[in-house]
Amino acid sequence: MIVTWRGCEEACQGFKDYLDEQGVPAEFLMRDAGQQKETIPGFLEDARNADVDLILTWGTSVTRGIAGTLADRDNPTFNNDIPQVFMIVADPVGSGIVESLERTGRSNMTGTYNRMPEQVTIQTIRSYHPEFQRLGMLYNANERNSVVKRDEMAELAEAMDFELVALELPLGDDGAPRPGDIASMVAQLKSEKVDFIYLGSSSFLLENGSIFTTAAVENGIPFLSPYEQLVRDADALISVASRYYDVGRLAGRQAERILIGGASPGDLPVLRMTDFAVVINLAVAEKLNLFPPMDLLYLAETVD
Repeated sequence: MIVTWRGCEEACQGFKDYLDEQGVPAEFLMRDAGQQKETIPGFLEDARNADVDLILTWGTSVTRGIAGTLADRDNPTFNNDIPQVFMIVADPVGSGIVESLERTGRSNMTGTYNRMPEQVTIQTIRSYHPEFQRLGMLYNANERNSVVKRDEMAELAEAMDFELVALELPLGDDGAPRPGDIASMVAQLKSEKVDFIYLGSSSFLLENGSIFTTAAVENGIPFLSPYEQLVRDADALISVASRYYDVGRLAGRQAERILIGGASPGDLPVLRMTDFAVVINLAVAEKLNLFPPMDLLYLAETVD
């Protein structure tokens, strides 16, 4: 079973392609949460009824919805028996899913880790904009991964000597953030004199990335995204990220070890991505009058 948060995208396809290329005779039972957490518990019931051999989960919300946290290892409401592989989880340790990347502490679970060290984020911003002092972020309190990333950047701000301005998105009457609030929040970041905006981790903000990045450009603020598509398809200036398709293939390696190799998931360390791509949008750089230095251009792919 593959359980996704917002449909079968690049990582999901990479997982399926890898298993197909390796000749693994897998049938896929697809389930999508449609960004609704309340749908997830029913998928675990489906998996148990179908007697699936493995569950692949996409994202923090889906992974926690299926497996719970370390505190739920004896809770039958969550998956503690079917082999499970997670991917696209921003901080599996900080979100309480596993004990560490080296040893998950869960007999039925392993996964992949695709985020680069956030020190690289700040180093990249400083390479692009040497006068950088203040980083702006928006975060969604409804997404555990978004809050964890806010906290991580707050700790890093002290260690790497920059200021963090992190604003919480307001919630509507339904308890969810509203796309219509993003532009005004970016204007508030401008009033706080931030030098760069970083998306951090949020499915909501990724889903509304065009609104977010357009507002940043309109306010004259460069934007770094951990999601490459916001540079290619929206108005983010730069991304430093693993390609989701490759993350899915890495998750496929984990599944192959379990399904074909007979490995116990809990004995497999979380596999880390080691390749990161830098992509710069030159059209956005021109709008901001902020062209990349040559040493960064040598490393980057550029798009218009």
